[in-house]
Parts: sequence; structure tokens; C-alpha cells
Amino acid sequence: MKVTGNTILITGGASGIGLAFAERFLKRGNEVIVVGRREEKLMEAKGKFPQLHVKTCDVSNESDRKMLVDWVMTEFPNLNVLVNNAGIQQRVNLLNAKQNWEYYRNEISINVDGPIHLTMLLIPFFMKQNQAAIVNVSSGLAVMPGVWVPVYSATKAALHSFTISLRHQLEDTNIEVIEVLPPAVNTDLGGSGLHTFGAPLTDFADTIFQSLEQGETEIGYGGTKERLYKSREEINQGTKRAWESFLKNNPDF
Repeated sequence: MKVTGNTILITGGASGIGLAFAERFLKRGNEVIVVGRREEKLMEAKGKFPQLHVKTCDVSNESDRKMLVDWVMTEFPNLNVLVNNAGIQQRVNLLNAKQNWEYYRNEISINVDGPIHLTMLLIPFFMKQNQAAIVNVSSGLAVMPGVWVPVYSATKAALHSFTISLRHQLEDTNIEVIEVLPPAVNTDLGGSGLHTFGAPLTDFADTIFQSLEQGETEIGYGGTKERLYKSREEINQGTKRAWESFLKNNPDF
């Protein structure tokens, strides 16, 4: 992927991985637009990086997605990169799922509806650019699910599958399709303080950008890419070990 001279839209860009990506794209001479649900977080991000363009948008909402695309195509006619990064993660005990369906459906809407619909809306626009790219941020859990986050793991598996199909369908076009498979990263995904054990955000983002600059289209960190090539038995055993470790550390789950 060409990492300079782009106009880039990043969903979930007000904090965490999205903001780390935005910072690195800015440093490489790109114009960057970040969107998020909370205006105060967007303003905090713009305070750190005044060059950012910010827009409030709930990517789980179809009308918000359509309005975002209409706005960005009008205000930024050179837009040529979409980074589908927005996502939420919820721990769910399926033996004791007491929330109403809207609570669980929201995770699907943000993690699946959002990136797939935005991609479909922007493909015709990107086809008119000289070069374009769609970067989908899935997860290592797309391949080896985290049993304690079953809905999240399923949504990331869906995004991984969609990305493969998308890459094949766009193979002969000007649009490059890239997938980033993060491990647990030290952000507030899933709730404040839950991922303090994860990979350092700075090193993670720096490593991903090195891979982008080298032209990789499936990018992992800490072994997440290697999961794509593991056997079914290795995946099953890894899933089981991680689940047992989680239960040991979270006996009240």
C-alpha cells in the first residue's frame, strides 16, 4: 500500500488502534479523517493532532453510514483509503445471557454491518481514483476464537471471510484490500483496564506500518497472522487452552 499522499477515512479513530494509525498516517503526509460515536473523544483527538478532520458517526446505524459517505465524498473528493477499524468487544456467558437482544445485536452491527456496508458504499467512488485501498481490522480471534467473547469472535471471523471475498472480487481493479489481525492490544477495547496485559500499542502500530510499507496484505502481530496457517487441531487446542486459562483467571465468569 502507498502510505503517503492519501486521503484516509478511519472509523473508530478517536482512540486506541484507530488513533495510533491516524497519527502515523499524518506523519507520512496524508490527509486523515477520523469518525467516532462520541464527540468529546473526537475533540480530544483533534486537540492532540490539530491536522485531523473529525466527524461524529455511529457506524452501527445505517442512516449514519449513508450520511457519512455522502459528507465525505462531498468534502473530500480525493478520498481513496478506508480503514474499517471501529469495533466493540463484550464478554458474554451464553449460559447466563440476561441482556436484551439489542445489547448483543449492537456488537454485530458495529463490527459487521458497519465495515461491510461502508465498503459497499465506497467501492464505486474508489473505482474513480487512481489508487485506493480498503483496510479491514479484524482480529487474531477471527481464526482462533476467544470463547469468553463469542459474539466478538464471530463478528471478526465474518469480517475476515468478507475480506477474502472482497480481495478476490477487486483483484483486477485499482483497489487494494488489506487485513490487519491484531492480538489483544493495550487499549480500552472491551472496557477500561481489561486489556492492560495486551501488546504495547506503540510497538503494535509501528510494526503494522512497517508491514504496510512493505506491501503486505495480511498483517499480523505476535503470531496472529501465523494462525491463518495452523491446522484445525492446532486451532482447537489453542482455543481450549485459552478458554481454560480465562476461566482460571476469571472464576466468577
